[in-house]
Amino acid sequence: MVTGSWLNSGVRRGTVVPVRHPVATLWHVPVESVYPRLEPLLPHVSKPVQYVGGEPNATVKDWDETTVRWCLMYPDAYEVGLPNQGVMILYEILNEQPGVLAERTYAVWPDMEELMRRHGVPQFTVDAHRPVAAFDVLGVSFATELGYTNLLTALDLAGVPLRSRERTDEHPVVLAGGHAAFNPEPVADFVDAVVLGDGERAVLEITELVRRFKAEGRPGGRERLLRRLAEHGVYVPGFHEVTYRPDGHIERVRPTREGVPHRVFKRTTTDLDEWPYPKQPLVPVAESVHERMSVEIFRGCTRGCRFCQAGMITRPVRERSKRGVEDMVRRGLEATGFEEVGLLSLSSADHSEIGEITKGLADRYEGTNTGLSLPSTRVDAFNVDLANELARNGRRSGLTFAPEGGSERIRRVINKTVSERDLIRTVSTAYASGWRQVKLYFMCGLPTETDEDVLRIATMAKEVVRAGRSASGRRDIRCTVSIGGFVPKPHTPFQWAAQADPDTVDARMRALREEIGSDRELGRRIGVRYHDGKPSLIEGLLSRGDRRVGRVIERVWREGGRFDGWNEYFSYERWVRAAAEVLPPLGVDMDWFTTRERTRDEVLPWDHLDSGLDREWLWNDWQDALQAREQEDCRWTPCFDCGVCPTTGTDIEMGPSGRPLLPITPVRDGSPVPNTAFDTPSGDR
Repeated sequence: MVTGSWLNSGVRRGTVVPVRHPVATLWHVPVESVYPRLEPLLPHVSKPVQYVGGEPNATVKDWDETTVRWCLMYPDAYEVGLPNQGVMILYEILNEQPGVLAERTYAVWPDMEELMRRHGVPQFTVDAHRPVAAFDVLGVSFATELGYTNLLTALDLAGVPLRSRERTDEHPVVLAGGHAAFNPEPVADFVDAVVLGDGERAVLEITELVRRFKAEGRPGGRERLLRRLAEHGVYVPGFHEVTYRPDGHIERVRPTREGVPHRVFKRTTTDLDEWPYPKQPLVPVAESVHERMSVEIFRGCTRGCRFCQAGMITRPVRERSKRGVEDMVRRGLEATGFEEVGLLSLSSADHSEIGEITKGLADRYEGTNTGLSLPSTRVDAFNVDLANELARNGRRSGLTFAPEGGSERIRRVINKTVSERDLIRTVSTAYASGWRQVKLYFMCGLPTETDEDVLRIATMAKEVVRAGRSASGRRDIRCTVSIGGFVPKPHTPFQWAAQADPDTVDARMRALREEIGSDRELGRRIGVRYHDGKPSLIEGLLSRGDRRVGRVIERVWREGGRFDGWNEYFSYERWVRAAAEVLPPLGVDMDWFTTRERTRDEVLPWDHLDSGLDREWLWNDWQDALQAREQEDCRWTPCFDCGVCPTTGTDIEMGPSGRPLLPITPVRDGSPVPNTAFDTPSGDR
């Protein structure tokens, strides 16, 4: 495999010369666009438009007028990466800063990678097609661990050494973030630094550190810059040493530099109204997975679903106000022209003022063909009034609910406090109100799960169809069952659990399909969507792995691993083969990281990375799970002492906000109708 170099990096090779700056002397490397070399390749690849940039609301700044330059990467295809809210938010925040530039790069498809290597085109940004190697910081957002091999491709194409220890002052700092970065140990050799938690303030702090470092003439080089980052709460894996016991367990993780903290804490953004981003959402020029204007209406979740890493690591709940949501929707629609607004969060119907928010937005945009949508809705948070407000413009798509487990027992285990009776009552109401299709989401392979727990999914689906027919008086009722393999995640009560092996999961899925089909008349009204258990096992290897797993990742990548989140590119055999070759000499194997249950006192690879959750509380909740005992939502009950609020110095932030959704300006046929009933100063909170 050809490794990139300065000869194909797009950065003109030559002497690096200092240039005078109004504030200080900076080191300046001339940078040119690689587009003249890229353009001839475009007719020979699939979906070439994804590489050309030029999206509405994109930002291109003059390189020479900036002093700190960020390249933000989502390590997946453009169609998945462009709608990502996290990258879009940071992109806009950084570009708002004077003297700061931020551009984006995405993983290139294998056909483009092959041509880039053949013709010496480096990894580039889509904004100005500048070479990634020329930037100060390469910020990578990991939403899933299956993007790790794509990072290695990007580094190699950029001419950046794969391993952090081999990089010099000429290379960008590779900075990881995102949910999957809460256990970055499998990629510890490949990233220079990691930000845990929310990134809004973090990127500004890091920008200032880099700006000051460059203005001072880069004293101490790359090592010193990383030391400064570590001293400001950024995790630098190279400054922590991991030692292992003879039996394969981790003995300890300790810092190797004076002043580097033993524990690294997550960052939490409070008062979301102060961060109304994105203000100018990007509009894709190629087809993307979500083509809508999205607003994050709150962050965090206290429902306590034991399988849900996102709900655990984003605590506490922080709601955006009604006014804040309305302002973001108005600005976003004006800036994009989208016809759908997604009100996003981990459980959007749980917003304390969701009814007022949806009614206000539906009033304002009635008659404009602007649709409102929520992601998957909890059964116990759904009501038909809310659903009708969302569908008031005439769009009535299917409803999605997530019981997660088939039996009531397994739902108590995972703390998904929903009864089958509640589900039937909810879907009956929906069907009676005009909906014709319901999608139910479940997981297979949950801790303590039995065959019977899974077969109860078939019973539930059939009851949903029967209830729908009875409530609506129609027979054209459909129910889709979508099932994913369960993956235990760090920083959850299930971080100690054994993962089910693919053979067990697949056997249960075959039995479920047979059970659904046993009633031919009802079965043909029930669709089943399921991906086999093999990708889930690899995700489990990567999600709870330690630094030894990094060698597996690199082996897989060198053998052609790319886009592991895509069925057509994923190879289970390649991962199993690499693990079998790499791990045994290190005293462990694939099962060690996946199907093995952990013990209470075992040092977990991420124990030195603090998400705010008390480890003892997580363990006790794991014991409650094994006894099928439920935990209540702390928003509505006394604090159950998970540790987040005191550890992070934060608290739950929720309504009522005490002010109406203003200005309510109904729109008819595209023309606003002034509403002078209220006169509230714009700064009134």
